[in-house]
Amino acid sequence: MALIKSISGIRGTIGGKSGEGLTPNDILKFTLAYGTWVLKNTNNPRIVVGRDARISGEMVNHLVIGSLLSIGIDVVDLGLSTTPTVELAVPNEKAGGGIIITASHNPKQWNALKLLNAKGEFISDEEGKEVLAIADKKSGFSFSEVDKLGKVELKTDYIDWHIQQILNLPLVDVDAIKSKNYKIAIDAVNSTGGIAVPKLLKALGVKNIIEIYCEPTGHFPHNPEPLPENLSEISNQVIRSKADLGIVVDPDVDRLALVNEDGSMFGEEYTLVAVADYILKNKKGNTVSNLSSTRALRDVTEAAGGKYEASAVGEVNVVNLMKANNAVIGGEGNGGIIYPDLHYGRDALVGIALFLTHLAKSNKRPSILRATYPSYYISKNKIELDGTIDVDMILTKLQKKYAKQPISIIDGVKIEFDKEWVHLRKSNTEPIIRIYSESNSETTANNIAKQIMKDVRYDLNGFHLLS
Repeated sequence: MALIKSISGIRGTIGGKSGEGLTPNDILKFTLAYGTWVLKNTNNPRIVVGRDARISGEMVNHLVIGSLLSIGIDVVDLGLSTTPTVELAVPNEKAGGGIIITASHNPKQWNALKLLNAKGEFISDEEGKEVLAIADKKSGFSFSEVDKLGKVELKTDYIDWHIQQILNLPLVDVDAIKSKNYKIAIDAVNSTGGIAVPKLLKALGVKNIIEIYCEPTGHFPHNPEPLPENLSEISNQVIRSKADLGIVVDPDVDRLALVNEDGSMFGEEYTLVAVADYILKNKKGNTVSNLSSTRALRDVTEAAGGKYEASAVGEVNVVNLMKANNAVIGGEGNGGIIYPDLHYGRDALVGIALFLTHLAKSNKRPSILRATYPSYYISKNKIELDGTIDVDMILTKLQKKYAKQPISIIDGVKIEFDKEWVHLRKSNTEPIIRIYSESNSETTANNIAKQIMKDVRYDLNGFHLLS
């Protein structure tokens, strides 16, 4: 059992004792703290709530809504929804904030409260600390009298509204997509992508849709993180049905993975690269991703005459840097696309529409389109730590050892070797150091990681290495 409190919300496994898992007591306390913070900072007693389809979602939803009503907050309940849909709904509803009930790509025993500000964006580090401080206060909460309790308004058509906003985007070309008569397979891991993605594809003119795991039951048929090792079934389905493309989303539909017509992976890192390439062909500008994302985005951006910048890991950090640099497209290398013309949040639905437009206009098959981009390989590793180890000291030693190389320390230590790099950062939620390295050769990427891990092991003598 686990309970993790962070600046962007609270997540944990369902069940157990208070403070050890995500129990009703914890849900009530942190919802009340967030609601109190919204009232104090916005004076707006209106909050949007939506959830993915995981098994515990309905239970958590009742607790969240009841808590908000008890302190006089009106709730717009979207029911089964997606993370980007809730993000868009918050400003449209002129609400003071929003709560997304989802543990994203975590397994079914997990759930979480993701907290939004009045713009529909994740709350900042400073705001998150304020919410946690309110939750930890010993004085308790002030509840409303019976005549001042909040009210609930159920609005279950927001996914349709979200899709319409996507169709209205100038760079989404429905006619181009429709003309290709694509056959597309979908794996929505039995969550709300099973509602949203087929609706979107039909609206884009795709008539031949093969749905696997599109019933929003919350019973995930495989690990819900859209990584290659979890996508063998849709890969086989694409080959078996001779589909033009496979589309995979995570449970809350903010990450997008693609499968080529031959069953191979387009690559989660390259979802953003391809969409950015399309945007930059039609709109001059800059791009942003995080330090652990592929260099291919930088290559594509600079080839188009734009400037690329890397942020610290985390959606809030990416969004802040995108705003500072007027980026026309950005996101994270895990398949998270942020398109500011729609909103500042990772959105698999807008990613699908933009990618299909790009694919149709390129007149290429997915595998051929993928081959047009610089080819890099990322090696992802981690070292497990004893809680007594000073990780910052280890990172400082590495920084000194490689002082002659270009180094970024905005989030851990990233060391560059010409077009190759390695990024070390300590996890905020686990006692580990993550070590990502990239090269145009899989062997070289792995060797870079091995050398850095050897350096770290020298300082962490005897600690267990996880592959």
